[in-house]
Amino acid sequence: MSKSSVIYGVNPVKESLLADRPVSKVYLLQNRRDQAIDTVRRLAKRREITILNATREKLDRMANTTKHQGMVAFLRAAPQHDLETLLAKSKSAIPFLFLLDGIEDPRNLGAIIRTVDAAGGDGVIIPARRATGLTATVAKTSAGALAHLPVVQVGNLSPVIERLKKEGYWVVGLDVAGKRSYADYDFTGPVAIVLGGEGLGIRKKVLEKCDETVSLPMRGKVQSLNVAVAVGIVAYEVLRQRAL
Repeated sequence: MSKSSVIYGVNPVKESLLADRPVSKVYLLQNRRDQAIDTVRRLAKRREITILNATREKLDRMANTTKHQGMVAFLRAAPQHDLETLLAKSKSAIPFLFLLDGIEDPRNLGAIIRTVDAAGGDGVIIPARRATGLTATVAKTSAGALAHLPVVQVGNLSPVIERLKKEGYWVVGLDVAGKRSYADYDFTGPVAIVLGGEGLGIRKKVLEKCDETVSLPMRGKVQSLNVAVAVGIVAYEVLRQRAL
């Protein structure tokens, strides 16, 4: 993880242990015994990871929040997912990826990672600059999905889009200016779906690289959706089409 080696909360800690992420230590709330604590303790012992008891105040300081659910874990530095590895793993099936152009809210990114993982997506690609990184808040909001779904940080999305096209992907931008409804697009082939950040949307240079632009029908007074909600709608449309 970038910017932070701390994860906290029941699902992020448990899933990190199950996914064999490089956890170095687990701190558990002292004098507390419940199913969640016992499960994490058992998983950590199985992997011979150091388990330490801590007061609630110490956990608050380590997590920088009171919403740690009685557990905090630390990760050792580990190689990040890279584009080559992601593409190699994705070739075993009909892949679909999400490219996120400038998501700034870590809670949105965490929710997107959780949704893409639930829908069977192969990964998420994000820029390393002008966007949130993989912070502890992202891990917590993803409810453990970050431990399983590859998230690749790149310097620039435009050359990545060109590379994906060479690999046989169709690159589809989801933008309010799209003339075609997302429901009318054929998502049954290899596809990379691009969404923009909160407020600004997809940058012009990135949008111009897309093979096609589609939109979500908007019937109400507000002409935009939260980006995490938009990802969920499109991800499950991909899943629906491929299940037919």
